[in-house]
Amino acid sequence: MDVETGEAGQAALEDRLARLQRVPARKISGKVADVLRTGKKSDFATVPCAALDLGFDGIEGDRHGGRTRRSGGREPWYPRGTVMVNERQLSILSVEELALIASRMELDALPAGWIGGNVVTQGIPSLSLLPPRTRLVFESGAVLRVDGYNSPCRAAGRKIAEHVPEREGLDLLFPKTAQYLRGLVAFVELPGRILPGDAITAHLPEHWIYPG
Repeated sequence: MDVETGEAGQAALEDRLARLQRVPARKISGKVADVLRTGKKSDFATVPCAALDLGFDGIEGDRHGGRTRRSGGREPWYPRGTVMVNERQLSILSVEELALIASRMELDALPAGWIGGNVVTQGIPSLSLLPPRTRLVFESGAVLRVDGYNSPCRAAGRKIAEHVPEREGLDLLFPKTAQYLRGLVAFVELPGRILPGDAITAHLPEHWIYPG
């Protein structure tokens, strides 16, 4: 796209700013329904625990812990295995969205641990739609910074299928039914402890749709 310069460029910029669809910053309250972690680094599934003690590396000993990680299929712009910053230290899910996914998949329930969740929230509407840079501030003082939406994949679907062997096609059904419900990935901005029942305040930043 050619970039206009001079007076024409300034006029175009003024026009874009005038049409900017801006969403003001705000706060939303919720609570922690559950916390989970992997038993060992090689595990995908997570299991409930008494508390999450978070450092700048995330959850020590967890599959997704560490300040760096290796790129995979989600980063096709890098050669696979490239060392990069780890913005995916924790997986955040919600009670409400898990229930809707389970209903769509005709399951009795969808436990967060089946798909590797670490923090399960309750009371934050449409958790998966929170914008990047949202800060999740917990009662203890721990803060998670949302990197973005965690797109549902077939790998997680296969883990669900392992728990319901009598049903065929759940690996493919999950990505279809969980779109915009799969939760978020985040990293530790401020260390601390997260406990079930803790209050959460989601600090949504001012954000907008890029006008081009």
